[in-house]
Amino acid sequence: MELTKETPFRQSDVRILVVDDREDNLFSIETILEKDGYTLVKANSGRAALKILLHQHDFTLILMDVQMPGMNGLETATLISEREKLKHIPIIFITAHNYEEEYIFKGYQMGGVDYIYKPINPELLRVKVGVFVELYRRNHKLLEQEKKLLSANKSLEKEIEERKISEEKIRVLNLQLIENNAHLQSTNQELDRFAYVASHDLQEPLRKIQLFTDKLIYQMSERLDDEVKLYLQKIGSASKRMQQLVNDLLKFSRQTSEDTDFEQTNLSDVLNDVLSDMETDIQKKNVKIVADNLPVIYAIPSQIRQLFQNLISNSIKFSKPDNTPEINIQAEVTKGAMIPEIDRKLFEQNFYKIYIRDNGIGFDSKYAEEIFVVFKRLHTYHQFEGTGIGLSICKKIVEKHNGFITAQSNLNEGSTFIITLPAETSEA
Repeated sequence: MELTKETPFRQSDVRILVVDDREDNLFSIETILEKDGYTLVKANSGRAALKILLHQHDFTLILMDVQMPGMNGLETATLISEREKLKHIPIIFITAHNYEEEYIFKGYQMGGVDYIYKPINPELLRVKVGVFVELYRRNHKLLEQEKKLLSANKSLEKEIEERKISEEKIRVLNLQLIENNAHLQSTNQELDRFAYVASHDLQEPLRKIQLFTDKLIYQMSERLDDEVKLYLQKIGSASKRMQQLVNDLLKFSRQTSEDTDFEQTNLSDVLNDVLSDMETDIQKKNVKIVADNLPVIYAIPSQIRQLFQNLISNSIKFSKPDNTPEINIQAEVTKGAMIPEIDRKLFEQNFYKIYIRDNGIGFDSKYAEEIFVVFKRLHTYHQFEGTGIGLSICKKIVEKHNGFITAQSNLNEGSTFIITLPAETSEA
């Protein structure tokens, strides 16, 4: 809400209409008042004064000679007082006669406020005019303040009305948001259940395909020619890939959890369990793994376990065939302000950044975000096994923990996966 600025009052804003049939009298009054800076408008008759007032209403004061030929001052004043726009203008009568009280009273009724007698005393004229100018100035100031108050009141009413409309819109939007959230949550739960049930039901026919394919290959090997064996092997291989895809879909659909699943989790202990389970794969490729002590955070242990397992499996899978695979796991603490993705409100909060680096084949840095999209593969299944779900599961797990996961890599220069998680060690 903004108040209008007050218009400064200037002496030139004071307009005085001087009415007298004699030019010498008009000149005399003009000479007396000119030093005060007023704007004077002269009329040499009552009719001339009325003609001026027909188009101009903003006079501060009228100095009116009483004795004028044709229409005298009192008659002119009577006509002025009858007009709504003019009757508020004060009139000082100038006269050479000392009238009786009844005549003077009539002048006051016609809008007169005072009398000045000829010969005019210059100082008396200036003082009396000054009094009415001061009244006009104060009235002008009051009118300006009234305008400001009216403008402020109008602005305030508009602001209140706009605020009411905005509050109502916000209320409606909040209700819609609550309904949409409830619907979205219900839809997500249904999708999770559908994915789980659908994936689970696909397992049985796949097992049958693999079972009967194996029987045909091994039990009837002598009765089948080489071309049929090749086709059966391709059927078996395709069904195994399909089973892996179903298993990954099951894992992805299970990444829903409640807040009650969070607990104090030592990441070093989780990592050791993962490495113990993967011991065969690690020894098979002679993988060298170096890991720092990792922090304790508030997390879901089973999901963190799967996160580590997926990322380490990835590093082993995409290792260079002629190099000894090396995986380096480190952790550091940092402020939220140092993380580009973080919200400004969390700039002062501490976060752990966990780096998982390898010396594998790497990938083109332009795919650094795409690799976390479900089913996104940078290689065919003939080159590397997999379904393209593993990294999307990692992303889902990290986001569930209010964190971020990013990747840095170049072709043939290895890859680094950076996991950023809140550093609080208790439920906050």
